[in-house]
Amino acid sequence: MLARARQQLIHRGPDDQGTYFDAECGIALAHNRLSIIDLSEHGHQPMIDPETGNVLVFNGEIYNYRELRETLKAAGHAFQSESDTEVLLRAFAQWGIDCVHRVKGMFAFAVWSPRQQSLFLARDPMGIKPLYYWQMGPGRGIAFASEVKAFLPLPGFTRKLNRRSLQQFLEFGYSCGEETIFDGVLKLLPGSWVRIEGGRVVEAQTYFEAPNPMSAAEADGPKLAETLHNTLDQVVHQHLVADVPVGILLSGGLDSGIIAALAARHQPIQTFTMGFDNSEVDERPYGRAVSTFIGSQHHELEIRPEEITAGLEENVRYFDDLFADWGMISTRLLYHKCREKGIKVVIVGEGADELFGGYGVFGNALPGALRGPRQWRLFQLYRQYAGRRYGQCFAEFSRLMNSYLERTDGDWFSAIRLFETRNQLPNNYVMKVDKASMAVSVEARVPYLDSRVAELAYRVPRDLSIGLGGGKLLLKQVARNYRLLPDEIINRPKFGAPLAVSWMDDSPSFRNYAQEIILSPSGWADELGLRGAMTAYFARGQRGYAFPRAISIFRNLAWRLLILNLWSRWYLVPAHAS
Repeated sequence: MLARARQQLIHRGPDDQGTYFDAECGIALAHNRLSIIDLSEHGHQPMIDPETGNVLVFNGEIYNYRELRETLKAAGHAFQSESDTEVLLRAFAQWGIDCVHRVKGMFAFAVWSPRQQSLFLARDPMGIKPLYYWQMGPGRGIAFASEVKAFLPLPGFTRKLNRRSLQQFLEFGYSCGEETIFDGVLKLLPGSWVRIEGGRVVEAQTYFEAPNPMSAAEADGPKLAETLHNTLDQVVHQHLVADVPVGILLSGGLDSGIIAALAARHQPIQTFTMGFDNSEVDERPYGRAVSTFIGSQHHELEIRPEEITAGLEENVRYFDDLFADWGMISTRLLYHKCREKGIKVVIVGEGADELFGGYGVFGNALPGALRGPRQWRLFQLYRQYAGRRYGQCFAEFSRLMNSYLERTDGDWFSAIRLFETRNQLPNNYVMKVDKASMAVSVEARVPYLDSRVAELAYRVPRDLSIGLGGGKLLLKQVARNYRLLPDEIINRPKFGAPLAVSWMDDSPSFRNYAQEIILSPSGWADELGLRGAMTAYFARGQRGYAFPRAISIFRNLAWRLLILNLWSRWYLVPAHAS
């Protein structure tokens, strides 16, 4: 049974497999290893501490492991490997679960402590690495894994949909909070840990809270730019550490450009830019310009439309905790092409827009952008996130945003930033990065989501982040002050390319394919009461309903229904049985 569950996730770690089993204590652990640091057998997991008996399984990287190793050596710990896994294991022996405050990285880990008869589960502050758990039933214990599909072979697991999560998926494109699309399966929230004893959760704690921004009087723009540069420089340098080839994805924009430029000042680097054949969606000229400026060894990767359509149904198996980011398909192809070129670690620029105010939605925080009573302003904001697509989760959205506004003394910019970084990122965008990369056995690293960068970003007030001319003002200042990028890249407008979803309108073959699936009698259109809307879209070309009716962008809803139908076929969850 354990081997079958582990095999479900073999793509996440094809280099080595291991198990630990203690029948007397009722504990069974399994691990698939993607070897990145210390490729020898000394990095094998599950890893057992010979002094304490603690057993560790760990997915991710600890970027400050070298510094922690020296600290632990000074405290009397001896090491048998060069791996960051052993550093984490020894850190737990030294500090217990409080080690999460000292390690800097992306991680989901579990430590079994036989002396305490306790199992600890922990997830990194920004939710870069996923961690799911499922109460198997009274007296049967808890199962946990990096992906929900590991639970499928386990006895007692039922493929029943969580209707609340399904509604959130239709509106936001992902499920919020700790619930998932599968009823009974929970996500460990970012920056939190749980302690399990006797087969149930007995303690849960949030160890990371985003700090509030400094006041305008406290904020010193030049000093903040210097601090941000120095922090990013240190973080990027640590993200380059690996015993396998590392590449950097380069979009030709500000975010990835800064990462690549800083990396190039530490060592020779390889950069990769994606372009789509026969499409206006082509970042290659901008990536080429950045590469020339920073002096990287550059590669251009072309993705053909038929590669995306051919792989859509196969890709859906990696959407196990259902989300609708259309970039998942092209991103997985991109990572696959990197792997074909021998790259096993890829550094990406995700997180900068959410932390530093790069999206247009942050403009709602400018004076006069949202008018009227608070609830009406929240509804206007909600429609930008969800209401224009479907529209039934406003009460839930309102409660969450009001809690953020209370925390930040009514600071709309900070409240939007919290929604972006504590909801959109860990549940959607970062899940795309993790699942698309691990699907092809590539590790994706995200320097902007290192807790040291994130904590600094949260402290930056609105007026140093956004203005009438756009967002990410502080990042742009860093790029200018330290001559990291040419001005045409720094000033380049943000470019978004929802390519796959645009095919609903632009590609007759894709539109026919989607229509057949979405309007199938066995599909979800009838179950959700959406056949009328989808028939109007496909048969008459209607783009949506006028406000205040709920659905005003049919194309986006059609994409989500397509993913839902393909997902339910793969995971054998028929609409009528949900």
